[in-house]
Amino acid sequence: MCMAKIWLYKINMIQNICFQLGRLRLGSCIVSSVQVREKGHLSRPRLRNPYWNLRKQRTNTEDLVTTENKQFINELACEKYGTPALSKSIQSQENKLIQTNDPEDEIRSWTEKTRRCGVIARKIGQYPLWLKNGKKVRTTLLQIADNHVIKYMPPEECGPNKNPSSEHKLNKYGCILVGAESTNPTMLTKEYCEIFRGAGVAPKKNIMRFMVSPQGAIAPGTPLNVAHFRVGEYVDVRGKTVDHGFQGVVKRHGFKGMPASHGVTKTHRRAGNIGGGGEKGRVWPGTKMPGHMGNRWRVLKGLRIWRTNAKYNVMWVQGSAVPGPTGGLVYIYDTLLPLRKLKEAPPFPTFYDEVDTTSEDSWYEQMHKFKDETIVYKSE
Repeated sequence: MCMAKIWLYKINMIQNICFQLGRLRLGSCIVSSVQVREKGHLSRPRLRNPYWNLRKQRTNTEDLVTTENKQFINELACEKYGTPALSKSIQSQENKLIQTNDPEDEIRSWTEKTRRCGVIARKIGQYPLWLKNGKKVRTTLLQIADNHVIKYMPPEECGPNKNPSSEHKLNKYGCILVGAESTNPTMLTKEYCEIFRGAGVAPKKNIMRFMVSPQGAIAPGTPLNVAHFRVGEYVDVRGKTVDHGFQGVVKRHGFKGMPASHGVTKTHRRAGNIGGGGEKGRVWPGTKMPGHMGNRWRVLKGLRIWRTNAKYNVMWVQGSAVPGPTGGLVYIYDTLLPLRKLKEAPPFPTFYDEVDTTSEDSWYEQMHKFKDETIVYKSE
């Protein structure tokens, strides 16, 4: 009896294997068993801070501190770090402890494969411009708000290496930590303020790192402004899209929906059928269904700089689809597109000279300036 049961078990197992093999369709190419239509499951935002970012806000409050003591604490913070360089999105004063550039920075050579540092900016609105031939160009205004270099980490210290024994997998880029928008240090943690001690600048609200070549290292405390880029160059803008929350298929994916009448009952904005039954009776990965919309990191590549303003550190970039809401943060750096990379040497590693804030805006040569004449009459 035991041998008969074993043989029956083996026969059933062989039949199951043959049935599964019979469902496969073998052709000239290998067909994967799992179909993925989109990569939406790979672009979810991380809910944890990176390893180089520490806890910023304090847990305790200052309810028991009197008004006189608050003023005294603010005066001590201003004496240590200097007054904030940004007041109501307008650059008014500079920090006292900004370091000057190193003499070695002027000797460095730039190549087309060299990667420079980027800047942190705020999206402040959209504005149309016109070319000299009358064509309208939609642009987005980005303001570089009080940027300073906080720290530089060489390639051997930048990021954990999964296999340190292999030399060909070593990181060839270092990273520069950039801070934007000075804030009151009394509202921050002690560990977070320690990041800015070596830079000699006031603690920043926002910090971001940029991968750079070792030749593009910048001394801590160096300010970054709109002169870091030139008019006519192409940049990549990275930002987080507007968070719309949980939305249906009509708003999230642009479905048409069902008719408003003619027998339609309670299915006007629904998705409808999502697949057939039988052997494939399951929901395929990547099917467009209701879910969370927005709050994803997106990059717009190859945006031309049409106009810059040195007084307010504002640049006009191509397009009106820069990710993020008005007032949101974006990260700007040199484009990585092969056909739009820099051909001539930019300010490397950054612009160190004094910026002339009294001069007019810098315009692209093909752009029409508003103060110029629109109609020119030629003498016969």
